[in-house]
Amino acid sequence: MLAAILLDSTESALLLRAQCTHVMESLDMERADTPRPMPKRLVGWLLFVLALTGLAYASRLSGSEAPDDLAYRYSSSIAALVQYAIMLGILLLIARGLPLRDAFALRRPASWGRALGLALAALVTIWAISAALSPFLDANEEQGLVPDDWDSSRAGAFFAFFLVVTFVAPAVEELTYRGIGFTVLAPYGTWVAILVTGVFFGAAHGLLVALPVLTGFGIVVGWLRAKTNSIYPSMLVHGVFNGTALVVSVAIAG
Repeated sequence: MLAAILLDSTESALLLRAQCTHVMESLDMERADTPRPMPKRLVGWLLFVLALTGLAYASRLSGSEAPDDLAYRYSSSIAALVQYAIMLGILLLIARGLPLRDAFALRRPASWGRALGLALAALVTIWAISAALSPFLDANEEQGLVPDDWDSSRAGAFFAFFLVVTFVAPAVEELTYRGIGFTVLAPYGTWVAILVTGVFFGAAHGLLVALPVLTGFGIVVGWLRAKTNSIYPSMLVHGVFNGTALVVSVAIAG
């Protein structure tokens, strides 16, 4: 009888120990999945995007305007490549010591089919916002990147500009805002990360009339980044949006 009681007590103790171990492992996994605040990196990122915003508005307020043939100059593409290379270098300094895959969300979505569906929904939403606001806010006219007409004699320069605007710009800008920016803001809440990166993205273009459209764009692609846990769908939407705007403008002008 005593032996049976001791055996039952031993089994109960082992069962309790196993349950406690399972609970502790679950708590450890939850802590591992929860983003940790990175205040120094957050300050570095905020200083960086505030500097970009300040420079953009300073240029705008100085009265300098982009030339009408900006898209037909090789110098425009070269200057943009230099600018984005510098930006990328600063981003890597901010993320120094972190796994780049995690810092910039350089990972495949869990499901590409779902991610592409969400990307399409995001793109349609952005186009709808742009169409709704275009009668009141002409973003393309204020930004001055879209050419007014087609110049076939300078097609090479335009193609170079198209590549930068469609591929390089979306990649670096998404790494800035929905990449490291989203990562350092995520510990304070997903919607905090979505909204703050969206607002700074819009402001960094240095525009006034187009600010609501660009901010809305940033918020939508931020939502896409949160839903897919990947930077790639955001880059895709950004690139398609930019490329389509250039092609449509030239097609209409031609």
